[in-house]
Amino acid sequence: MALGFTPAVNIYGANAALLNQRLISWEHIDAAGFESDQLTLTIDLEGLEGLPGLGGKIGLQVGYRETAMVDKGQFKVTRLTPTLFPFRLTVVATAAPFSKDDETGFKQRRTASHGPTTLGGLFRKLVELHGFSPRVAPEISLIRIEHIDQSNETDMGFVTRLAKKYNVVAKPYGDVYVLARPGQTKSLSGQILPDVTLSVTHNNRPGDHAFISATLEESAREQAKGCKTCFWDAAAGVLRWVETGVAPFKTLRQKQPSEADAIAVGEGEVRKMLRQRYKVKITCPGDPRLAAEGLLLLDESWPDFMRGRWSIDKVTASGSRENSYRCLIDASCLDPKAEQ
Repeated sequence: MALGFTPAVNIYGANAALLNQRLISWEHIDAAGFESDQLTLTIDLEGLEGLPGLGGKIGLQVGYRETAMVDKGQFKVTRLTPTLFPFRLTVVATAAPFSKDDETGFKQRRTASHGPTTLGGLFRKLVELHGFSPRVAPEISLIRIEHIDQSNETDMGFVTRLAKKYNVVAKPYGDVYVLARPGQTKSLSGQILPDVTLSVTHNNRPGDHAFISATLEESAREQAKGCKTCFWDAAAGVLRWVETGVAPFKTLRQKQPSEADAIAVGEGEVRKMLRQRYKVKITCPGDPRLAAEGLLLLDESWPDFMRGRWSIDKVTASGSRENSYRCLIDASCLDPKAEQ
């Protein structure tokens, strides 16, 4: 899809006419992993009597007048912040589906023991209790869990801790709750993410419409290529260690309940280290195709040490009626061992 030159944005849903008429600026944060997507609108209050009631759900469409606009989904208004000077209102909306009433008790603390079970089975059991439709990546669904305790935790917090233990992601998308490896959750939720190719122009200078800036970071903490995990062998009465990947190894000293758990945790940690070793931060012209968990291709116009495929961790898109539409991309080295 070719990009246009005239940025366009449209708010739909509750109070759409007022929001579109008085919109000063907007920011959309599309994040991978556990962070909820967020939409922030700045609204002009000059000439209005009283504070407008702006609750309910709103949606965002963004793009260019010369090309088709892209729907970025719906968000629930969670916070209104008025300011006197300048006389404006900041509207914050989140894609998280939870209501403040929490009718099913998803955010109520409880204590329980689970196992023996599987990661997929336990996840399905927990989220179905609260009305979600679970989606679990097949390659992680059958990971064995001998025993795990939920100690004075909410079901929401326990699901998050469970996902972090195995270096996977648990994230809601409307009524669907997805458990998958990083980079897979949106595809499992039914969203189609196109690969986006980004090119640097020959005259890449600040002030130019197509100006791109980028910073590459290499994490000194992620030089390890393998992981050592341990488990208690009850039959032999000894602590045993399991190696995953290749040397040099990172050692995780938290004891796992079984060999299968130790292997699963180690494999997840290796994937995480590979993804986090190299990161790139790019500021570029707005592109509505960019989305967290999508793939970004830096072509031959880039320096050779930046070329290739990157997994998008976060996209912060922003703009206004008068100024340009820009995107800030945070992306990680694409894990060559990840399931695509």
